[in-house]
Amino acid sequence: MESRIGVITVSDSRSETNDLSGPTAVAVLRDLGFTDFEMRIVTDEVVEIQSAILDLIENCQMVFTTGGTGFSPRDVTPEATIPLLDKRADNLIELMRYRGLKHTPLAHLSRGVAGVVKGVLVVNLPGSPKAVRQNIEALSPLLKPILESLFGDGCSHGG
Repeated sequence: MESRIGVITVSDSRSETNDLSGPTAVAVLRDLGFTDFEMRIVTDEVVEIQSAILDLIENCQMVFTTGGTGFSPRDVTPEATIPLLDKRADNLIELMRYRGLKHTPLAHLSRGVAGVVKGVLVVNLPGSPKAVRQNIEALSPLLKPILESLFGDGCSHGG
């Protein structure tokens, strides 16, 4: 698949040396056949999250965020993402939470959202590496059809 995937880790405490969620997302997506990634780490600030999403959608076909979806006062990833969405994809979040219940009764503690921003799929994932893996795996059969719907069979996108 010739698609560039953006991965944004949202955390006040993670850096390139101790981030596990972003690299987990890349590893799972690589296992699905994706090969081109752009990664970012931003703090739990609405403006930083929005800026990273808007920057990555210029050259990426999908953007996944990890972290900032819980209930703590600093968890603002959904609040940063929602105003950017042109189309919501609540169905994808429902699927992730449903599949998550097979692993933990806490799956509904993630408030993540998903949708399309300027023609690019954006999905909020929880911050736990295990949850990142499980959520991407839940979406895996849908990612190629979504890309084909958004960009056609070639999946090439210039921004």
